[in-house]
Amino acid sequence: MSDRVFIDTNVFMYADDAGAGAKQARARVVIAPLLLARRAVVSTQVMQEYFYTAVRKLQMPAERARWRVEALARLEVVVIRPELILGAIDLHRLNGISLWDALIIKSASVAGCARVLTEDLNHGQTIDGVRIENPFAQASRSEEPPRGRYQSQATRSALPPARRTARKAR
Repeated sequence: MSDRVFIDTNVFMYADDAGAGAKQARARVVIAPLLLARRAVVSTQVMQEYFYTAVRKLQMPAERARWRVEALARLEVVVIRPELILGAIDLHRLNGISLWDALIIKSASVAGCARVLTEDLNHGQTIDGVRIENPFAQASRSEEPPRGRYQSQATRSALPPARRTARKAR
């Protein structure tokens, strides 16, 4: 594994969300040195999710969202190919995570990343040789990390029914 770090869509979304408060500041602090050192890795999945979420949830103009995706394209990009999808299906089956989260992990693994920054998975867990880090987790928090507004619908639907109900109440 290298010192490259895979960054999930939700971290980029918080960095661009003026209404995210402390999470915006934290996301920017985490992302900036990785970009400067050319250690950040994304996938075509992250690029697609970013555009869709920026336009839909942040109500960013499509032109600006496209410009941001162009910037992501200048990073190291893992292209989602059939063999990655099949590997993600295996991770989904073995680890009980959503297919979309499994595809993030598989992309990070294939790129040789030791870590993936995301809010969508369990902080500290290692899957397929990749350590999951929630950049927004507090040192004293419980095992279950707080989930935010950019959690994917696929991740939400993979939660047990009680958790889905609790999320809707928020």
